[in-house]
Amino acid sequence: MKADWGLDADLYGCPSFNILARDVQDVERHNMLHPTDKPRVSHVAELLNDSTAPVVAASDYIRLFGEQIRSAIKAPYKVLGTDGFGRSDTRGKLREFFEVNRYYVTVAALKELADQGAIEASVVAEAINKYGIDAHKKNPISL
Repeated sequence: MKADWGLDADLYGCPSFNILARDVQDVERHNMLHPTDKPRVSHVAELLNDSTAPVVAASDYIRLFGEQIRSAIKAPYKVLGTDGFGRSDTRGKLREFFEVNRYYVTVAALKELADQGAIEASVVAEAINKYGIDAHKKNPISL
């Protein structure tokens, strides 16, 4: 993002959306049952909620894994995943086919920034063109 668009990005690895989701659910439960206590904050909220920058989650699994933590994230949140039938190819080809590779992550982040009014929509179109993304290709979840 920095080299192509002059924008900084923070990257986080997520070994388990399930574990993060359990933490979010535990915190939400505690806060519901202890309304007069100082509210607890989930790990993912602690990491991501000091910024209004968009959050893009990309996974080699179905989108539902990333969706599990949506309630903890205040910023615009976009989830990319490999919904659809299994494919037997390289991981790179899989990510390209299901639109979860670095180019789609960049386009998703730029689109969220454009939706916020932080950049022009034309920058998103420029990125789509620069990365050779076929905007008219059939959605992979329907193939």
